Amino acid sequence: MHETVKINTVSELHEFLGYPYKPTHPLITLIDFSEINLNGIKSGTRKVFGFYSVVLKKITGAGVIYGRKVYDFSEAALLCMAPEQLSVVTAIEKEAFTEGWGLYFHPDLIRSSALNKSINSYTFFSYNTDEALHLSEKEKSILHLLTQSLKAESSDKLDNYSTDIIVSNIEVILNHCKRFYGRQFITRQIHNKGIASRFEALLTDYFESGKLRLQGLPSVKYCADQLHLSPNYLGDLLKQESGKSAKDHIHFFLIEKAKNLLLNSSSSITEIAYDLGFGQRQSFSKLFKQKTGMSPSEYKNPE
Repeated sequence: MHETVKINTVSELHEFLGYPYKPTHPLITLIDFSEINLNGIKSGTRKVFGFYSVVLKKITGAGVIYGRKVYDFSEAALLCMAPEQLSVVTAIEKEAFTEGWGLYFHPDLIRSSALNKSINSYTFFSYNTDEALHLSEKEKSILHLLTQSLKAESSDKLDNYSTDIIVSNIEVILNHCKRFYGRQFITRQIHNKGIASRFEALLTDYFESGKLRLQGLPSVKYCADQLHLSPNYLGDLLKQESGKSAKDHIHFFLIEKAKNLLLNSSSSITEIAYDLGFGQRQSFSKLFKQKTGMSPSEYKNPE
């Protein structure tokens, strides 16, 4: 069993990565990967950072790290991770850490800011590593300018405005990442339509196989696992493709099946609710009315 290393402070992070400079700020750092030394880290080491991470790596010759079959650009990939996520150091990853940069900021930095309330809206922090953002040269240049501005601000002597300005710069960087992911979803429409079709087929099979009665309504996580995606990536992809969330798609399938059963079977509403994976009729009736504007009884027996 490989050891698990927990890194909680910026100083510990610099030491772990073999970065030769002392931190200029206790809660944020921007590390140039061309200046780190990973020779002291064994491949297979499990690491958990207590930081938000926005990491730009070169992928030329090392794209296997991300496992993608389709690339928009081959120059660089951006991977974002939230605190307490486990990752493993691989030999290929160590090779890729020769160019690029890593922005790391502690949750305490944004704790009292508006960004703390909206940080969960940046769903890419929970994407899988093979769902990394692949950047064009223009996008790389934009992020380079933004990160250098952030580095300059966090390296200066702190004053009463420093934290607000630093956090604002972070938010601008995250908003650009959100924009670039939106571009990636668009440029991969053919690839994404294939995923969307597989998702629809998965739901059709689930609903027609009798699993509803045995296992209940499929969760977004269940569907994402079956498609080898992270739940957030699947949800964002479907939102881009159809305007509906993954949960909305699941509910649509459920309501359509419920309508057919209500109109074309002799089963009671309680029996239908049970067949659709609901332990109680009330839960089924509440969702049905929420989605259709009428109760199952009103739909089954219109006046």
